[in-house]
Amino acid sequence: MLYLHHPSSLEHDPGAHVDEHPDTPERIRAIEAALATAQAGGLELDRRIAPLASRSDLELVHDPALISRIERLCLDGGGKIDADTAVGEVSYVAAQHAAGGACALAEALLGGEASTGFCGMRPAGHHADRDRAMGFCLFNNVAIAAEHAIRRLGAGRVMIVDWDVHHGNGTAEIFRSRDDVLFASIHQQGLYPGTGPITDAGSGAGLGFTINIPVPRGSGEDVWVSVLEHLIVPAGIEFSPDLVLISAGFDAHHADPLGGCRLESSSFAQLACHVRELAAITGAPAGAVLEGGYEPAALAESVVATIAALDGAGEAESIAPDPIVTGRAAAHIGHFWTL
Repeated sequence: MLYLHHPSSLEHDPGAHVDEHPDTPERIRAIEAALATAQAGGLELDRRIAPLASRSDLELVHDPALISRIERLCLDGGGKIDADTAVGEVSYVAAQHAAGGACALAEALLGGEASTGFCGMRPAGHHADRDRAMGFCLFNNVAIAAEHAIRRLGAGRVMIVDWDVHHGNGTAEIFRSRDDVLFASIHQQGLYPGTGPITDAGSGAGLGFTINIPVPRGSGEDVWVSVLEHLIVPAGIEFSPDLVLISAGFDAHHADPLGGCRLESSSFAQLACHVRELAAITGAPAGAVLEGGYEPAALAESVVATIAALDGAGEAESIAPDPIVTGRAAAHIGHFWTL
């Protein structure tokens, strides 16, 4: 299992400008400590330092003016971008490494160096749109990696599975009108940023290539795994991607302070097992990019469980379709994919 990391993730600290900010460096410290314990217990990781994303890498999906604004704000010592998104002096470099790590992950997976991998860096990315940083996110790491794979690495189709409790609005908008990227999101209904209704399936040439599955507050593993198994996996098999990327947020964990769902750490292992099975059926490598998750212990345990599952531990267990959530979503998704 390839694992990409960089010490700059520990230096990005929005809390210097926003009191009691939940996105703390402790998130990475907890993950690293849990991984060290897991490695001592036999988990094998090929640990690599993530490279810097170049300006041209960032411009694959972002407006140059946005990149310049963030860089200048950091050079000036940092400050708030919006009420909950802030940067410090080193945040631009940290964001470059987070995006560069995602690109390096795509390169290693498509180049045959690894069949699975995980980028364990921050700041996260899936809320960042072409011309806007928001929701703790500066640059859209997973979107940059997907575009890098298509435009530079020869991938014809990329699938992005977003299981963060918040909708990945930036990723959805970046690929809204594209048919070479299948974006599938499971997220809590009514939560920040308020996007991702089940009726939004993309637009233009991309109609049908956006799958949004909002789930009710309080949803547990039975709902989350059901919609992944019975809706997203079949669509992914039909799409037949060359690369599968996961926007791996862990804030649907029951202990998370920002979400309202009831997943366990073992639930993320099940989600990962089903994505691993999808990748095996389609012959595509699969990698994950860290997004949210704000209770450090729960986050760390969930990351280790996900990495182990992607690396082959455990089996994908079938769950009966949820009669309400899965059925309602199937009525929409079934217009575009064979379920």
